[in-house]
Parts: sequence; C-alpha cells; structure tokens
Amino acid sequence: MTLAAPVVLAVLFGALLHASWNALIKSATDKELDTALIHSLGFFIAAPLLLATGLPAAAAWPYLAASSVIHIGYYLALAGAYRHGDLGLTYPVMRGCAPLLVALGSHQLLGESLSLLAWAGVAAICAGVLLLGLSRASASPPGQRSRALRFALVNALIIAAYTVIDGLGVRAAGDAGAYVAALFLFDGIPYLLVVLYQRGPQGRRAALAYMAGRWRIASLGTLASLGSYAIALWAMTRAPVAVVAALRETSVLFAALLGTLWLREPFGAGKAMGVCTIVAGVMALRFG
Repeated sequence: MTLAAPVVLAVLFGALLHASWNALIKSATDKELDTALIHSLGFFIAAPLLLATGLPAAAAWPYLAASSVIHIGYYLALAGAYRHGDLGLTYPVMRGCAPLLVALGSHQLLGESLSLLAWAGVAAICAGVLLLGLSRASASPPGQRSRALRFALVNALIIAAYTVIDGLGVRAAGDAGAYVAALFLFDGIPYLLVVLYQRGPQGRRAALAYMAGRWRIASLGTLASLGSYAIALWAMTRAPVAVVAALRETSVLFAALLGTLWLREPFGAGKAMGVCTIVAGVMALRFG
C-alpha cells in the first residue's frame, strides 16, 4: 500500500477536524463533562449511520470491544491533561509520541514495513510535534505542568494501542464506515456514566444542567470527532497504519493555530521550527 495524494489530503482534513474538537474541550469550563458529552452524542449519529452501512464483519467485533474499553482510558487521560495544562503543551505531547510507538510495533503487529524515507518522515513529524509543545514555558504552574505531561505521556501509549487495534479491526471489518459507526455506538456512553458516577447525586444534577446548555455546540465536536476518525480508519485500509498515524498528527499544526487565535496561547520561534519540521516529515511520507 502507498500513500496517494487523495489519501494525504483526506487525512489532513481529518487532522483539522481532530484539532477542532480538542480545542472545543480545552475551551470548556468542565472538560470532563464536555469530553463525555461530545462522545456520548456519537451514539445518536452512529445509530442511523450503522443502519445505512450494516454491521461490520464478525471478525471485527473483538477489536471493537477492545478499542471501546481502551478509549475509556483515553478520555480519562485526555480530560486530565487538559485540566492541568495548555492545549499547546499537552496536545503535541500526546499526539507526537504515539506515531513513533505505532511505527515501532507495526512490523510485528501489522506485518508492515516502512521505507527508510518513510521512517524519516515519521521521525520528523514526531519531532516537530514535540517541538511545538515543548518549545516554550507553559503558562501553567510547574506542578500542574508536570501532572499535565504525565497524563499526556500515558495517553500517548493509549493512543498507540487503540490505533493498532483499530487498524487491524477496520481491515477485518471490510468497511470503514460500518466499523467507525459501531465503534461510536458504544464508545462514549461508558465514559459518560463514569463521569456522572464520580459526581455524586448533587453533582449529577449540576452536570445534567451543564450538558443541557452545551449539547448544541458539543454536537459539532461530535461530528468533528467522528469524521476525523472515520477518515483515518478509511486511510488505514489504503496505506500503512504507521504512516497514516503519523500524518494524522499534523493536527497539531491546526491545534497550535486554534490555541493561538482562539485560546490566546503564545506562538513563537520554537513553534515555527516545529511547523517546518512537520512539513518536511509530511513530504518525506508522501514520497517515501
């Protein structure tokens, strides 16, 4: 499988969608609830979509079950990272480490081999992503910065795990649309229940009132999340998973822009160097 230009453009658009819903969560006053709301609303989009696509092949269901469980950990770590750190710090660390982990395991787990140029592209994107996040001092206090980084690094491992699982699952499913619809059908509700349980009786009443006022804007995040991952999974049926995983992390470029323009996070020379490094990595992947 090779990385054709239409696949590159599709994954880049998916990266923009991914950065958008992450920025939405970071801007929220209650990040756990917004994370839970965005993904639990996926049920109402996935259900009719699944009626249209039909169920994925039986061989894909073990992967769907494993991915659904792992995603609960992903949401917990995601909300924790955003609670303690800037979008510009935590998002690059989470997304920058994961592709390298996927690439390192892709040969044994997926039977894929990358060319030397593709390896250079993966490494450049990971380095550029990390440079974007670590090139400046965080606006958070030192203690919060350390906690944010711990959450982000744990989430990098989780992201690598579900990327490999879903890469295998979507190929077993034979239909990316059916696989992502089934995944989103079960994906968000468990985490929402965990968040509501942790709030206690009084906290649950306040949480329900909060979500009643946020569901409209959260639904935009739901569409962005589902669309982003659907594009990535479709691309994994047409190109090596490690390459798609790395290319998808160009979302940090959009996250840096959103963080600067929307959340008023600083953008300096270090981030500009990160951008150039990522662009070089994308070019290497395209021609590798």
